[in-house]
Amino acid sequence: MPALPSPASPLTFTSVTAGKSRLVWSDEFEGPQGDPPDPSKWRQERGGEGWGNHELQYYTDQAENAALDGNSCLAITARTITDADPANRMCWYGPGRFTSARLNTRGIFSFRYGVVEARIKVPFGQGIWPAFWMLGENFGEVGWPECGEIDIMENIGREPGTVHGTAHGPGYSGGNGLGGLHALPEGRAMKDEFHIFAVEWQPGTIRWYLGNQLYCEVQQAQLPKGTPWPFDHPFFLLLNMAVGGDWPGSPDDTTVFPQVMLIDFVRVYQTT
Repeated sequence: MPALPSPASPLTFTSVTAGKSRLVWSDEFEGPQGDPPDPSKWRQERGGEGWGNHELQYYTDQAENAALDGNSCLAITARTITDADPANRMCWYGPGRFTSARLNTRGIFSFRYGVVEARIKVPFGQGIWPAFWMLGENFGEVGWPECGEIDIMENIGREPGTVHGTAHGPGYSGGNGLGGLHALPEGRAMKDEFHIFAVEWQPGTIRWYLGNQLYCEVQQAQLPKGTPWPFDHPFFLLLNMAVGGDWPGSPDDTTVFPQVMLIDFVRVYQTT
């Protein structure tokens, strides 16, 4: 696999060449250790209703679950709930067992088309499910999957060396989403180092990259017959780490807590 670019340089994509793209939004997560995510850029969601996937975590807006690490990274941390935690962290299955964080830019920043990338060091372990993704800005009006969803990076604990990239829309959502995966060679694990996960989003085409390596492409012409392409309107960004759920399964005796997802930067480029 080609060497990963330095975090100071944008990636070079098929249609985004040097001098033809500009940075339109970013978060470099600079700040003192323990500071919260920048509220002018991110909203923090709360709750334990399962999030459509029977997930086990309760999302909080507390520094114990999302805070700057003092080394130019955001740390999203999944923890087990102890007897000392507030008793009101109720989940769909009863008293919550885990806490974590889910951030989004809804109502703050959205965009249509371009390149979005993040440099992330993923956590590990059975039942751990980190993600970097996007939802259509009209989510509140039309719901999911009608709004469209683009998963830039998903990794599940039982596949430590694999990244998944997926597009979801009406007629091709959930387990029937369109996309692909890429596995690191020689049994390497995603958790062992930072990786840049990116999507190049154009009219009629979405491409997924790990570093500079293109590993998946979905085109409008590939859609199941009669299904729409809900990817021509603005989308907002999300970062989260789920615990458990229908896809990754639950943590087991091998899963170690706390688990930390480190995000070095998130950047969005558009062509000029």
